[in-house]
Amino acid sequence: MDKILEAVVMSSYPNNVKQGLVRRVIEAAKQPMDSDQCWSMLELSTKLYLTGDTKYKREIGKEVLEVYGHYHPEEFEEFFNVRFLLSLLQEGYGPLGKRSHYVLDYIQLGLQFILESPSANSIFSLLRIEVLRKVCERPSPKQCAKISKLLTQHPQCIPTGKHQLLFCQQLIRCIGQFQCISEGEEDIMEFLEQVNKVSGLLQRIWRTQTSAILPSLKELFTIISSTEEQEAPSNALASVVQFVPLELMDGVIRNLTNDDSITDVQMMTAIGRMIDWVSWPLGKNIDKWIIALLKGLAAVKKFSILIEVTLSKIEKVFSKLLYPIVREGALSVLQYMLLSFQHSHEAFHLLLPHIPRLVASLKKEDSNSATSSLEQLAELIHCMFFRFSGFPDLYEPVLEAVKALPVPNEDRIKHLLGQNAWTSQKNELACFYPRLASKSETGKIGLINLGNTCYMNSIIQSLFMASDFRHSVLSLTEGNSQPLMTKLQWLFAFLEHSQRPAISPESFLSASWPPWFTPGAQQDCSEYLKYLLDRLHEEEKTGKRIYQKLKESSLMSQAVEHHYLNKTLIEKMFGGKMMTKIRCLKCMNVSSREEAFTDLSLAFPPPDRQVPWSTSVLPVEEIGPQLIEPPETPSQLAGSPWIQRKAPVAEDPAAPPVLVETLGFQEPRGAKSSLRGEAVGMDVAKDPLSSSGGQARAPKDSRSVPDLINYFLSPERLTAENKYHCEKCASLQDAEKVAELTEGPHYLILTLLRFSFDPRTMKRKKILDNVSIPVVLKLPVLATPEEREEVCQRGKDRAVPGSGFVSVVYDLCSVVVHSGVSSESGHYYCYSRECTDTLPRGQPQDRVPKPASDKQLDFEIQWYLFNDTRVSFSSFESVSNVTSFFPKDTAYVLFYRQRAGRQSCLLHEALAEAGHLHGEPSLHKDLMEAISKDNILYLQEQEKEARNRAAYISALPKSPLWWRDFDRDKDDDNSSGGCSPAAGGAGSGSFHGLVF
Repeated sequence: MDKILEAVVMSSYPNNVKQGLVRRVIEAAKQPMDSDQCWSMLELSTKLYLTGDTKYKREIGKEVLEVYGHYHPEEFEEFFNVRFLLSLLQEGYGPLGKRSHYVLDYIQLGLQFILESPSANSIFSLLRIEVLRKVCERPSPKQCAKISKLLTQHPQCIPTGKHQLLFCQQLIRCIGQFQCISEGEEDIMEFLEQVNKVSGLLQRIWRTQTSAILPSLKELFTIISSTEEQEAPSNALASVVQFVPLELMDGVIRNLTNDDSITDVQMMTAIGRMIDWVSWPLGKNIDKWIIALLKGLAAVKKFSILIEVTLSKIEKVFSKLLYPIVREGALSVLQYMLLSFQHSHEAFHLLLPHIPRLVASLKKEDSNSATSSLEQLAELIHCMFFRFSGFPDLYEPVLEAVKALPVPNEDRIKHLLGQNAWTSQKNELACFYPRLASKSETGKIGLINLGNTCYMNSIIQSLFMASDFRHSVLSLTEGNSQPLMTKLQWLFAFLEHSQRPAISPESFLSASWPPWFTPGAQQDCSEYLKYLLDRLHEEEKTGKRIYQKLKESSLMSQAVEHHYLNKTLIEKMFGGKMMTKIRCLKCMNVSSREEAFTDLSLAFPPPDRQVPWSTSVLPVEEIGPQLIEPPETPSQLAGSPWIQRKAPVAEDPAAPPVLVETLGFQEPRGAKSSLRGEAVGMDVAKDPLSSSGGQARAPKDSRSVPDLINYFLSPERLTAENKYHCEKCASLQDAEKVAELTEGPHYLILTLLRFSFDPRTMKRKKILDNVSIPVVLKLPVLATPEEREEVCQRGKDRAVPGSGFVSVVYDLCSVVVHSGVSSESGHYYCYSRECTDTLPRGQPQDRVPKPASDKQLDFEIQWYLFNDTRVSFSSFESVSNVTSFFPKDTAYVLFYRQRAGRQSCLLHEALAEAGHLHGEPSLHKDLMEAISKDNILYLQEQEKEARNRAAYISALPKSPLWWRDFDRDKDDDNSSGGCSPAAGGAGSGSFHGLVF
């Protein structure tokens, strides 16, 4: 039969005649036949498919192969063996010098028929090695696309383990060498399709193996930063970047710009080639990565790189506005390049000859894209006119071109210029070309880093965002005999009312500096927080008492009033109480001691101790995407470790401990599991308050904040060398120690004990475990009899008879993150939001909550990221995922605010009421005058800068010497714009603490 088929194919009959004869052969092939005949037909069809000189012959070969794969699977599997495939891949098929280009297509065709065969795994193993070898040989875009198609259809053939990472890196190397030889439209479209197939394979691998992303990006940067290559790498590399998750951007850019091993020349080469990527069609997010790297370079004051790259590339970026397919990305990059280049008119003036022609072209195009781009371009041009005035002859043609387009107002111009400037650049041109600064778009003010003082800045911003504490501090009267608290009041007042983008906390640092801290060295922010709160507490104890007005309140008894008036502000805001009980396991006698605390230090359970995933004593309250109403009862009840529901018996095991809970959507669950003596359980629920709609449940081997609190509160056995001396037994006995919270603080501070001393290295090492953070937390607090009675009388919440605890609800308001591997190094920044009571004040709890329009939904409360002088908008999703993407960035100190609802919160409500009745509290006269004077000084500084600029322009020579650069080759222009890479900073000069 093979001879007949070969004769038919090779004959000179017309194709329609051949087709009929071939059909008969193919139908006959569906019948049973001996192995030798099958083998001969498979050899012939393979030959036709791989070496056929016409598409018709290859199609016949494909049809025959498919028929034998379907109807003779055993013979096909025997033919399509590992040895044959290895020969195809390594030696090729066909005469020497005319090897077939269809080997990969052939293999892809055959794989579908052996997927369930015993030899499949051997073939997959072979292909994993061979595709890696093929990629290392730098195949053409077409062959790379075939490899990608094969692996996309059969992911079992993708290399695994270390080979997978190497495969990704080598694939990126291949893309870096792709070139489209032809300029025909069809060839270009085919080239783009090939590149998309290859980059799509990378995306598929990264989705299943996220650990491969960062090493792949490192390889990409190595390629584009190389100064040894004679030819620049292909712009097709832009297709790789578009698939990198944007969540990784900040960390990747931060690592790149702070890597001392990367030279300025390499960085300049890399960013220059990235800017060339704006010409890559169909690329997504390319402009975001380019702008992020430019901002990252500005953050580390690499101004010489920024100037050089901007001057060499801005005209090329501008020219891409002519092409609709890349216009949007090119315009974004152009906007940042121009708006950030504020020390000199040089970059803008390079574009002046081209602007009228581009405007005319966009008007002629008459599309939505062109119209939108024209408006944005006009806004950009007017910003440059405002920034660099005094060139009427140069600007006249441009002004004529854009005269019919909208003109932005001055506030908008100042906002754009202030938002995008690199920094305050202290050099010889600073007085002539100062940047126009403004606050962050968030309206919040940053704090200047005074030399590794990010630990203090993060703590201060977290305390400032604790609105009840801030209101109380700002409300302090003059002459309160509390010097440190007064300095904190001044600092808070400037953070609230200053016009500057960032202020210096130098005065407060010197006053609050722990004496054992080393100047200029990184410190532990938790240690600083403890010292600061202790200082403030001790200072107030010896000075004037505050909140005298609470005596007039009729809401509290004299005993309660006396109790709170004897408390300091720190105790009222951050103070809680804890009872430590030790029970002798022989006589069951219990000794107890109550202690005050301002934070809970949460240790990590040993690796061999797992917190059971059991249900709580009471079902967790569900909170959906709706207005959250504080519980009508003070809280839900849970059982005390030692307050039994029946009379205790010596042989009985300990009662289950109270559980820390998170609130949110409930996971589906069956019957409740029983609680054992030391089992600490929790309901892990998806968090409805994150912007993505839910927080994924952490892996089983990871920890959560409730896990750590449950471990902190769980009973501890005192045995062996740790036996307890029982006074009743008058001897050492086995005992059980447990901690109980007897009073929950208004602001709960949790410190995750991530740093432990390593005697081997004599350093404090860091526990890098990811800890999931609930946005809402329920904490077990021992209730007074009155509170327990109130809970039992109200029927809304279920209560456990005879129990002694209430679950107090806390909302997350700040997270201080440590980035690094040691407490002596790294960097601190914090996420914060301003938590207040959800219901409008004064609304009875039994009323229906007001509509969402009257009160912001809890999950919509804006998060901010405070990073020294930088303040930006953020989200709870970012808080939750930071460690997942950047393992060295871990939550360290957490601030939670107690929700209103308990009787013991009357003081908290009074304090909050004082702050909310009239907005922010009014300041005393001296403080108001100081802020007013500083704001006037700031405005005078801005006016002085403007006068200096005008004086400089009027003193320039009359001949147009400064645009001589337009007539000479730009490659000969070595001007750096007079900007030193060491310029700028966060000092206390005339541009005090400006935000980049």
